[in-house]
Amino acid sequence: MRNFTDAKAMAKTLRSSLAEQGLKLSHSQVLELVARQFDLPDWNVLAAQITARSSGSSPDPAIPISPAIPIIRSFDSDKAQAFYIDYLGFRVDWEHRHAAHLPLYQQISRSSCLLHVSEHHGDATPGGRCFIPMQQVKAFHAELQAKDYPSLNPGIETVPWGLQITLTDPFGNRLTFCEQLTEATET
Repeated sequence: MRNFTDAKAMAKTLRSSLAEQGLKLSHSQVLELVARQFDLPDWNVLAAQITARSSGSSPDPAIPISPAIPIIRSFDSDKAQAFYIDYLGFRVDWEHRHAAHLPLYQQISRSSCLLHVSEHHGDATPGGRCFIPMQQVKAFHAELQAKDYPSLNPGIETVPWGLQITLTDPFGNRLTFCEQLTEATET
């Protein structure tokens, strides 16, 4: 696909080509079609992005930024193990303690989801929330239902943007696992 700065030229070429085929569209109609080619909702959004890129205020696409890794506050490593590893099926990638009696900091993962679970006081606030996109939420739900975890019997909620399961860990943090619909509906 061409870059945004070619969008006006694309619109002009498209309008001319369509006119040769006997299809007459206004300039604004063609601009809207070009915006859709860039997977944007309308020309105004595309024009704003063109302006931002040409003014240099847009981020440099050559600087890679990976997905964020949420830090989840924990107070008890045994309870965190029971919830995140035994119940949810995450695995421990690594752990760190400055000394045996000091708080635990660890990275856990399942598939491509990474979480940091920390007992350190200043790392996160209890009661936080993570939104975790996923596929096959029904299979995940069946997996959870097959396990005996006290005080949790999660259901699948149907929301306009997909199917989701929200779980609360032993420390008051909420994790929402969501299988998003390709076409979200509005409410």
